[in-house]
Amino acid sequence: MKKRTLGSSNLQVSELGLGCMSLGQEKKTAQAIIEAALEEGINYFDTADLYDYGINEKLVGEALKTVRDQVIIATKVGNRWRENKDSWTWDPSKAYIKAAVKDSLQRLQLDYIDLYQLHGGTIEDPLDETIEAFEELKQEGLIRAYGISSIRPNVIREFASRSSIASVMMQYSLIDRRPEEEALPLLNKHGISIVARGPLAKGLLSNKWRKKLEAMQEKELLGYSRNELKELLMDLENRLTDERSMNGLAFRYILQHEAVTAVVAGASSVSQLRENARAVAEPPLSAEEYQLLQSVTKANFYEQHR
Repeated sequence: MKKRTLGSSNLQVSELGLGCMSLGQEKKTAQAIIEAALEEGINYFDTADLYDYGINEKLVGEALKTVRDQVIIATKVGNRWRENKDSWTWDPSKAYIKAAVKDSLQRLQLDYIDLYQLHGGTIEDPLDETIEAFEELKQEGLIRAYGISSIRPNVIREFASRSSIASVMMQYSLIDRRPEEEALPLLNKHGISIVARGPLAKGLLSNKWRKKLEAMQEKELLGYSRNELKELLMDLENRLTDERSMNGLAFRYILQHEAVTAVVAGASSVSQLRENARAVAEPPLSAEEYQLLQSVTKANFYEQHR
């Protein structure tokens, strides 16, 4: 699988990363999915201290410890579980980040984290203090690079101008094209990579779209009514060829933009993981295909989440 450089770092990540949140808590299942990912050439694994109260980090660390020098392990910080674990609070303080990284390192069984990400963020956060924490962790050798996971344009703009982030993880798909107006041009200008999550739009951009659309509870999604979504997905399906699947259209559209380095997709089974890998392996879109996809989908933008 092709690898790309993550921003200004020296991290080489596979075009497809495994989002580990959906691995579950059963060790055997998680191990099988991660091993399948390695077989497919995936070297980029993304977790967070929030997932399953830290259990996810433990599963990922255990599964990857024998191939540590061959993989890029990313995790996230900023959300603190309450004592009774019924909810969490937001804490982007320097003190918390520098304490939490040690807990993540222990759970992951690592001496350092390849990519450490702020798991959210608002414009009211103490950004200078937050950035200082990540910079110190780099200097101390506890992390190799850092980034943020955010869809807020104002937050992204501040980090792009005031920090040395390597990446921004954000939701991006053919149905959610909001990053294209502000985030993609800005981050491309600064040499910061976009890591796209949610590429299949909760399964609507997969071959199981009928089932997913039927189960969708919302009356509309990002400016699309249910009828508009159905018409769009039928149109896309009718345009598929022998070498192009619905999943492939979704992944290759995102990877077409030069600002995007990788797509992180979850998998709850080995078969789902391999289907995603096959989709990413499809040929890049032609200029005509790319323009067509843009013409039949909506160029929505961020009205909220500023």
